[in-house]
Amino acid sequence: MEVMWITIAAVGFILFVIIMKSFFTVRQQSVALVERFGKYKGTARAGLNFLIPFIETVRGVLSLRIQQLEVKVETKTKDNVFVKTLVSVQFRVREDKVYDAFYKLANYQEQITSYVFDVVRAEVPKMTLDEVFEKKDSIANAVKTELTETMQDYGYEIVKALVTDLDPDARVKVAMNEINEQQRLRIAANEKGEAEKILKVKQAEGEAERMRLQGEGIANQRKAIIEGLRQSIDEFQRSIPGTSASDVMSLVLMTQYFDTLKELGASGKSTAILLPHSPGGLKDVAAQIREAIISGNLASKE
Repeated sequence: MEVMWITIAAVGFILFVIIMKSFFTVRQQSVALVERFGKYKGTARAGLNFLIPFIETVRGVLSLRIQQLEVKVETKTKDNVFVKTLVSVQFRVREDKVYDAFYKLANYQEQITSYVFDVVRAEVPKMTLDEVFEKKDSIANAVKTELTETMQDYGYEIVKALVTDLDPDARVKVAMNEINEQQRLRIAANEKGEAEKILKVKQAEGEAERMRLQGEGIANQRKAIIEGLRQSIDEFQRSIPGTSASDVMSLVLMTQYFDTLKELGASGKSTAILLPHSPGGLKDVAAQIREAIISGNLASKE
């Protein structure tokens, strides 16, 4: 009786193990490959699945999600500058070609890496360093095109290829920074020169305007002086009959002379130097002025 219960327990345990091995689960966005005696039988989708214990086995599981592989390639540009190019390849397994993706390639990452190396080292040497920075999208498109044509036969879809980093030699980067700095300094110097030029032009225009206004002021002042002298002479001749214009001019010059001496004496900080002279010398000055006026009138009549 005891032996029978032991036998039943053993059989129950074996059945339990068989049942447990008959069912398995597959995660979301994944697919499992089932083999029967080593031969591919089919795929199991996400959820609970059944297989025949000890006859069928789960050979492997592939993710259907988008994956990313980063490949760093060092190569030389057309102008002999070594640059490290970092390419990010986004890919996924095609659900209708799970068999090809699992059985045809031993290592899909090495395969993709090899093609990226081949394309980058074929495209970059055709460009200068500046063109590599400007046309990195064309490099990425060339990588995507090449990988798409090749990897689709192995069950992989290339979603996107991106050139995420370009790293030239350290000395080249220092030289590029110096070039940019000198260019910016040259632009700053040109702008500063233009600003100084505009400032000087404006100062010259302001000085010219100031001199013009000053000239107009002096001219108006002289007109006012002449008009005042004319009125003074007319009134003096009416008040004192028989006086001539020369007598009046001598009197006016004498008055101006004493007014000037008075102003010089009133200023305690005056630096004017007076040469030896006599008030009677004003007659000679007046005579010279009259002769000059007469000569000018004669010249204008001729």
